[in-house]
Formats: sequence, C-alpha cells, structure tokens
Amino acid sequence: MNQVLSPVEHGYAFKIASAWRGTLPLTELIDYGNVLGSAGLHELVAVLYETWLAHNATPFNHFVHFNLGATYNTLARFDDARKAYLRAIELSPGFAQPHFNLGMIYERMGQPQAALAEWMWVAHTVSPNDLEHRSFRLQAMNNLGRLFEIEKKYADAHDWLCRSLDVEPDQNDVLHHLVFLRAKMCTWPVYAPLPRVSVDAMRRATSALAMISQSDDPEAQLRAARHYVETKTNCDVPALTERRGYGHAKLRIGYLSSDLCLHPVAMLTAELFELHDREHFEVYAYCWTREDGSSLRKRVIDAVDHFERIGELSDEAAAQRIRADEIDILIDLQGQTFGARTGILAARPAPIQITYLGLPATTGFPFIDYVIADRFLIPEDSAKYYSETPLYLPDVYQVSDRQRVIGDVPTRERAGLPPTGFVFCSLNNNFKFTPEMFDVWMRILSRVPGSVLWLLADNPYAEANLRREAQQRGVDGARLIFAPRVAPQDYLARLSAADLFLDTFPFNAGTTANDALWAGLPVLTRTGRTFASRMAGALLTAGGLPELITADVRDYEDKAVALALDPGALAHLRARLADVKRDGVLFDTPRFVRNLEKEFTRLVDELG
Repeated sequence: MNQVLSPVEHGYAFKIASAWRGTLPLTELIDYGNVLGSAGLHELVAVLYETWLAHNATPFNHFVHFNLGATYNTLARFDDARKAYLRAIELSPGFAQPHFNLGMIYERMGQPQAALAEWMWVAHTVSPNDLEHRSFRLQAMNNLGRLFEIEKKYADAHDWLCRSLDVEPDQNDVLHHLVFLRAKMCTWPVYAPLPRVSVDAMRRATSALAMISQSDDPEAQLRAARHYVETKTNCDVPALTERRGYGHAKLRIGYLSSDLCLHPVAMLTAELFELHDREHFEVYAYCWTREDGSSLRKRVIDAVDHFERIGELSDEAAAQRIRADEIDILIDLQGQTFGARTGILAARPAPIQITYLGLPATTGFPFIDYVIADRFLIPEDSAKYYSETPLYLPDVYQVSDRQRVIGDVPTRERAGLPPTGFVFCSLNNNFKFTPEMFDVWMRILSRVPGSVLWLLADNPYAEANLRREAQQRGVDGARLIFAPRVAPQDYLARLSAADLFLDTFPFNAGTTANDALWAGLPVLTRTGRTFASRMAGALLTAGGLPELITADVRDYEDKAVALALDPGALAHLRARLADVKRDGVLFDTPRFVRNLEKEFTRLVDELG
C-alpha cells in the first residue's frame, strides 16, 4: 500500500529534492525553514539546511550556516552550532551575528573566556554608527558586563555596563545590575550619577534584592517588588488549580528552589526536610540546582520523598508536573533572587503557595499567598507593606540545622589575626555594607584600642575600597582583616574565634547570624522597619537576648564599645548562648517543624 504524505511532508520532500538538485532559491529556503521552525520541526530544518549547503555554492552561504547554527542551538546541539557559526565567520569575517551567537554557545558550553572574546569582538568591531547592528553591539556590551560579573571581574563588568549606558541610558536591567555591582565592590556612593543617567533613574531601576541593602523603607521595597512584577512577570496565566484541597491522606508539601546545594537556603532547611512527619506529610522537592557534588546536596536529596529535577523543563511543563503531583502547598524558596522561575508559580500549580527564606522582603507576586514570619520579623502593623499574608509562627520564623559541625577553633595566628586585641567581625557578604554603618564601625575601632574588624574576603575590589574608606576615616586600613571563604565547619570554627559580631544594616545577617549564635558568638544588631532589617532581631528575641537589639546608631555604637571593654559581660552572654543552644526554642528544630506543620494543616483545612 502506498503511504499518503501529509501536506507538510509533501512540501518538505519537494523542497529537499530541490535543495539536492541545487534548484531551491535562497529566499525559498529561508522562508520554508521558518515555516518548519514555527511548526516545531527543527530536525527537518537542520536536514534541509545541511542538504542545501552540500549542493549549493553562493555568495550567501554564510547566512545559511548562521541559520543552521541557530537551529542546532534550538536542538541543544551546541558543538554543531559552534561549528556552523565558525563556518559562517570563515565565509564572511565581518558578519556580526554569528560572533554574538557564538558567545552564547561558548557560555552554554562552559567556556566563559571564549564567550567574552566573541562579545569583545562585536563591541569593538561593530561601528557605533552601524545602525543595522547597533542592537548586537549593545547586547554584547551587556553580556560582557553580566559574564564578567559572574567571573567576579567586577571592575571589567562595571566598565562595560557604563559603556552600554553611555550608548543607551534608558536600560533598567543594566541600571539595576550596575547598582548591585557597585554595592558588591563597596564603591560608594552606590547611587553616583553617570554622564547620561541620573540618581533618580538609578533608584527607580533598583531591583528588589538590591533595594534591601540600600533602604529601610518598607514602602520603597514594596514599590521595587511591584515594579519587577509589572515589568518582568507575566501574571496573565491560566491557573492550573482552584482554591480547594485534594483530600489526600497525607498532605503533599512541595519545595521549589535552585539553591538545593551548598547554599545558605539548603544549609538552613536540610533538617526541616528530614523532620517532616511522614505519617501525615509527603515531601517533594522541585529543583533546577547545579550538581555540585556536595554532601549537603546529597543530604537534601535523601531527606525528601520525591526529588524532581526540573532544570530541563520549561516553566509551563514544570508547573504541569507539579499540578500532576497534586501538591497541596508549594513553598517557594527563591523569591526574586538569581535563578528564580516565576513562570512556574504564576501558573498556580498548587492551591496554596508560600514564600520562604529566598528573598528577605515582599515578593510583590500576586500568586503568592503567604510569607512565613514571626511577630518580631513582621509586626502586624507592617503587614500592609507585604503583598503576601504573614503566616505567623509562635517562636521564630527561621529554621535551624542542629547537625552543623563546628571544626577546630583556629589560633589567632592561623586565622590571620594579631596576637592580642578585641576581634569584632562582620562576615556578611560585602554588598550588605553601607557607608553609614562603616562610619559606625570605624568609630568603634577608634574607641577600642588595639581592636580589629574581621571581614569576609568577598572580592579584591571591595577589600581595596574598604581599606581606603577606613584610611579616610582616620583608621589604619591594616586593622581590617579579610578572611577567605572556607568549608562550612571551618567557617563556623572561625566564628567561634571572634569576640563580637557586628551586624549590618539595613540588610541584617540572616543565615550568618544564625551560624554565629550557633557557634556561641554574640550578635549585636540594629533593627529597623523591614524584613531584612529585623532578621537578626527575630533570632535574638527567640534566643532571649533582647539587650543585643538596638534601635539606632548611637545605642549600637555605645553597646559595642561597652561589651568590648567588659570581658565579664561578654562571657555572661556566651554562657547564656550555650544555654539557648541546649534548651532554648531558637535551635529547637523539631518544635519549629511541628509548629510549621500545624499551620500547613490549618491552611489546607480552611480550603475545605
């Protein structure tokens, strides 16, 4: 029996025969390739282009090699795409598009230096007056800024972002990256105008995450979150669920994250996953995390009942997977942080959706129902600044891992500290530092002779800038001691070797404050009006140490100096921390999990 060909198959057979004979015009080739691509038949597109190139030699073959490279890219055949783009460049060395796309391919293949070289070529070679290729040149500059930042070459990243803004100042994405980059480098003031960009434009473009470290205004943070939603999030997505329960014998709890690896979120939540009551709860994790091979990642995988890798799924397919699993409550551990996949949550794959830990601020997402909190973290009169309803836990909002191991406490010499003198520390990410709090820290050092400030060696640009800022405030830059990143157990041991933790403001320590208290190190915090500026205070409240919570700069400074000059008071605080660790609610993880599960059960029961 003869097989009847569909119209698409019949057309394809005719086109590929013409390509073989060398009679298919280039315009028809490109047009039909677009038709097939729109139908999702990318494999057929590749074969059509391959056949045409094998039997046709024209002055325009470089265009076909470029289209073939794009098709291979769509098919995730990255090495084949690389070869196709290189052939296009060989045939037409001045052809800008394959250079740009080749950079994307190299980045996907884990070759950042090769990617940077391609985008550098585009940025330097394409003329500013070449209007046809202007967008490629601008995108190349932005990609250089983005990838140099990922490679921690912050000065180069800053330079390329400034160049991009000089070409086109009205780029909100570039502006918010620039602001965050300046904060990472401790280049103050963060809001310094550029020749074609005003401070007001920078503030309007500041992302929700960057805003946290720059402002203690809850209304400003809510505006930043809503701006992100308005400009970056498609909320017009049909909901996959209705607001009603499934009636499962065990409630199905799903955790959604890209940070289930050696990351602070996993460091806090590992024991939570382990301690869920399996008689009443079934635990799922939906993850697009890098496979870092860490013991913590393995622990998380082992701790849940179902570990689903969704990195290769589209947001739509991932949401459908979650809906098919009939998850009762989906907990987003991401917020608006790097790697977030808001398209999954926008489809509402679960009837109840909650945000937790990822972003210490409101998300602004209309598809998130609740934020896990306590009444110190989000006072009831501040709930109006959150798009989510606070889900109040009775003791503390933050879960802890009691399995954390503290290594051998290093000697001062091994830690790079001077042999004598009081050791203040603030081992937070450097982007949390502000000139206002740095002023206070330098006054504290000036009032405590022989003291030093122990900081995280986050990047060399921040280190150089902070030493210079110290000198400008009359403090020897050598009194800032920078500690490199180390394994978790050695980092906890390092905290044990310090004398007093000086918290940042307006972005408090979160996981780091938890770690410090676990290591027996008193944390002095300044509290404010936002989630981020109340995190350490929430921990200290649960730990029964309210005297370490200050409300203004003067009280913070005076208390730090008083503790440094009173060894007895500091020893008393350490003794109380030991009691809290043994008997208090702060580190009572089983109690935390039972409280959380009680709230989960209540929420599902209320659905009916």
